[in-house]
Amino acid sequence: MDLQTLTSMNWGIMAPEFTVLGTALLLSLLDLFMPREKSRRILGILSAAGIVLALAFLFLQFSHEPASLFHDMYRLDSFSKAFKLILLLGTGLILVLAYDYKMDREEEYRGEFYYLLLTALLGGLIMASSADMITLFIGLELLSLSSYVMAGMRKRDKESNEASFKYVVTGGISTAITLFGMSYIFGLTGETNLYSIGNALRDMSILQNQFLIAFAFIITFAGLTFKIASAPFHMWAPDVYQGSPLPVTAFLSVVSKTAGFALILRFFLLVFNSAPGIKGDPLLFQVQPYLAFLAGATMIAGNLVALRQRNVKRLFAYSSIAQAGYILVPFVSVSAMLFETTWFYLLAYLFMNIGAFAVIQEVTAHSKTHDISGFAGLYRRSPWLAVAMTIFILSLAGIPATAGFIGKFGIFMNALGASQGHYVLAGILVGTTVISYFYYFNIIAQMFFRPEHQEGRLQHKKGLLLVTAVCAAATVILGILPGTALHFFYEQFQLTDFFQTMEQK
Repeated sequence: MDLQTLTSMNWGIMAPEFTVLGTALLLSLLDLFMPREKSRRILGILSAAGIVLALAFLFLQFSHEPASLFHDMYRLDSFSKAFKLILLLGTGLILVLAYDYKMDREEEYRGEFYYLLLTALLGGLIMASSADMITLFIGLELLSLSSYVMAGMRKRDKESNEASFKYVVTGGISTAITLFGMSYIFGLTGETNLYSIGNALRDMSILQNQFLIAFAFIITFAGLTFKIASAPFHMWAPDVYQGSPLPVTAFLSVVSKTAGFALILRFFLLVFNSAPGIKGDPLLFQVQPYLAFLAGATMIAGNLVALRQRNVKRLFAYSSIAQAGYILVPFVSVSAMLFETTWFYLLAYLFMNIGAFAVIQEVTAHSKTHDISGFAGLYRRSPWLAVAMTIFILSLAGIPATAGFIGKFGIFMNALGASQGHYVLAGILVGTTVISYFYYFNIIAQMFFRPEHQEGRLQHKKGLLLVTAVCAAATVILGILPGTALHFFYEQFQLTDFFQTMEQK
């Protein structure tokens, strides 16, 4: 590729990615040359400024026509814009959360955390825009490798070391499995571009390899389910969530999970949307029992094991596993509402989960324990935090007038509204949601009905108050006026360009 070709490319469509990359490089240089005793909190402010600038570029791209770079390896379309919005919003809130996080003996590594967080975000942004297996894998590994290091940021803490080690091992296994599945796809089609692969799988000559197509789907999907912590590949999540610094736990729970679902959506709808199954029917319909089993097992495992948890970070790890099961339900039916249902629930999950982690960070820092008993008497020590945490918990539990209820209702109707209604899966969704009330409401009972173990009111930090207020307001607004987000989605993200390009290839 010569210089003239490089300069003629429309690099402006990658403005959010270049902004995040430039900010990360700037932070790494500043951190390198700053005096050791100098506080690194200023780097957090610069990180947040970079996220705001990237968001501004993204909003300017909403009216931009679909475009691509590197022969369709990177695409700017409605799909990528929709998921980039969630990724940038989530990372921005986590940066504010991290600004007030006390790292104790590891304070000198705060600068590393900021630019590692941005490089992980960069990987997620690349995943959202990738239309080629090569760039998908690059984005996935950039996100994963940065996350491995962030999980072990507390270098003198045994739990953090264990979390990082387990994450590296399981992540390496998932990467190997994913590449194994992708190798079959490349071997069958001779292509790495997702649109080209989708068209190649329609070829009649592929029909003699139907079993290999189904095998490639199952293997690749199994590898990617590690990233979203879906059963039976979820056992890394509780230990990693518990041992990681709390802002990292929030990032893994929300931003990393969102990037994983964006990858799965784009990969399998483009590659396997028209792939033939073993008996001639479309592959995505033949693998519905497999996907339904994964979704059901994830909801059941996450909610049942959460009942026995006392450590609040482990509890929310299993809660996050259960939430992954809920989001997998629309994938079973592959209906026309798959995109908006998944996007809305991930948006709602962003606010209710990051808000909950903001309260957890405040409470655990004051009580010096991660046990649920640390929430005892919170209403008397800080009525505002208790009320906000109640809002987040009610939303996670799917109680009406919250964003979580609207999201779960959409998923429930998606399961029932399919051509072949998945009534058992919908029943599991309702049943496991009821089970979740036991451990969610136990936290509410601690806050309002248990005697406080520590005296004195909590001293609120401004950053945590800001994150809590924004998330609580968004959770309530999306629950009462869900049309605001859905109208924005339908107005800004015309997903027809996602499929039109596939048809033109």
